[in-house]
Amino acid sequence: MPKNKLISVAKELAFQMKEKGKRAAELIIANKELVYQNEEKEKRAAELIIANKELVYQNEEKDKRAAELIIANKELVYQNEEKEKRAEELSVVIKELESFTYISSHDLQEPLRKIQTFASRLMGEELENLTDKGKSYVIRMQDAADRMQTLINDLLSYSRTTSSDRIFETINFITVIESVKRDLSESIAEKNATIQINEMCEVSIIPFQFSQLMQNLISNALKFSKPDLPSHIIIASKIIKGNKLINPKLLLEQEYCHITISDNGIGFEEQYKDHIFELFKRLHDQEKIIGTGVGLAIVKKIVENHNGFITATSELNKGATFDIYIPSSLHNSSQL
Repeated sequence: MPKNKLISVAKELAFQMKEKGKRAAELIIANKELVYQNEEKEKRAAELIIANKELVYQNEEKDKRAAELIIANKELVYQNEEKEKRAEELSVVIKELESFTYISSHDLQEPLRKIQTFASRLMGEELENLTDKGKSYVIRMQDAADRMQTLINDLLSYSRTTSSDRIFETINFITVIESVKRDLSESIAEKNATIQINEMCEVSIIPFQFSQLMQNLISNALKFSKPDLPSHIIIASKIIKGNKLINPKLLLEQEYCHITISDNGIGFEEQYKDHIFELFKRLHDQEKIIGTGVGLAIVKKIVENHNGFITATSELNKGATFDIYIPSSLHNSSQL
């Protein structure tokens, strides 16, 4: 073979070898890329599996929430139905209370007045014709009629406290207490009582109801005073935040007017501190102390009408203290 041709063949062979080297390098790169792509596909597949599981979980949670919402809606419907039932029942009770009030103020009063009138006539016009036993019977009848009259009046007061309009006015308690003192002046003088009034709040109250509340509490203190000791009643109040008092019934950031009414009377045993506010509940002998057991129930109802609450503490023969907490303003009162 000629020398020139041999050189040409050698060059061609070298070129092809070089190209094969390039192709081999490219193939290595392509294989690496293929391996990388396969790894990425596996990662994406794993991520897709996780995403699918998350989607399934979210769908299950949505189904749970939907089921809970259905239950909540059913509960809401039930509660609304119950509220409507209670509202209807309350309407019936109010009508019954109005009927009771009418009966108490008319139908019961008239025969009672006749009993009192005829008893008075017997003691006046027929006194000389009555035996000592007959006089005793008439006196006992008069006492029973008077107690019945007091009970009817107290029950009427209780019903009016429940159903009366609640119109709040901002007023100083001293004004209320001074008015009550004038109304009770005879009883105060009879008991040789002193009423000490310390600093008082100015708050939004229902004047008529709060006057009745103070009258009942002061009357109570006079009624249960010690026979051998002049009655001393201390009334005070101050504005205080709920977070200053350890009581779960108080809102921490709300201001309250804390009213205290203390006396030095016969008191009561601590175990009865909650029972005394129950209707017709009496702790003392009715032969010794006249009462109907309605007064403190009226007090409790009035305090509740003011969105507040009342407590009592006492020891036998060591007086009693009543603590009243009501929101310090009409704005706060509406938030309770």
